[in-house]
Formats: sequence, structure tokens, C-alpha cells
Amino acid sequence: MAQDAEKNEIDRTREYLANERTFLAWMRTSIALMGFGFVIVKFSLFLKQLSLFLKTTHSVTSGYSGIVGVIMVIIGILIAILSYIQYQKNNKQLKNQSFKPSSAMPLFTTCIIAIGGIVLIFYLLSSI
Repeated sequence: MAQDAEKNEIDRTREYLANERTFLAWMRTSIALMGFGFVIVKFSLFLKQLSLFLKTTHSVTSGYSGIVGVIMVIIGILIAILSYIQYQKNNKQLKNQSFKPSSAMPLFTTCIIAIGGIVLIFYLLSSI
């Protein structure tokens, strides 16, 4: 009987730690998106300053990269918030021993990245 209780406690600990690892993976994704957005905006500003320094008559960038960078940061913030909500929901379900997996977060992230990729393809094709 004591051995079963100990095994059950170990299994529950593994479930909680797996939930925490998943949360941390989503946080890494969020930080990566925010960092990438920051780099895009800073690179856009760099190109604008470079064109002013070289005194070129035409602008090096059309201004979309700054908007894309800010959108990436916003998406990163949304993913951070949603991942915390999902983590708390999973934690509550694990406590109540009524866990039901949800695919909302992966679906949201996949859709956003796929839409971003499609927009990027059209942008690149229009500049060829």
C-alpha cells in the first residue's frame, strides 16, 4: 500500500514538472518572438539611418519591417500571457485529477506563424 502511494506521488510530481517544462518552452517561444521583433525594428531603424548617412535619394526600406517587428513583439506578449493561463489551467486539472489536453495554444501559434510565413512569401515575391 505504501509503495503504491509513493509511486502515485512520483507520477503526480512528473506530471507537474512536465506541465512546468511545457510552460517554460512556451515562454522561450514568446521570448524568441519578442527578441526577433526587436531585431527587425532595430534593423529597420539602422537601414533608415544608413540611407540618411549615405544621402541616398530613395528610401532603403518601405517601412513594413518596423510594423512587422512590433507585431512580432505583440504576438510574443500574447503567447506569454496565453501560456501562463494554459499552465494554470493544467495545474488545476492535475490537482483535481481531471486533466483534459487542449490544443488551443499550439493551434494559435501554428496559425500565427503560418499566416506570417504566407505574408512573408508574398512580400518576398513582390520584391523579386
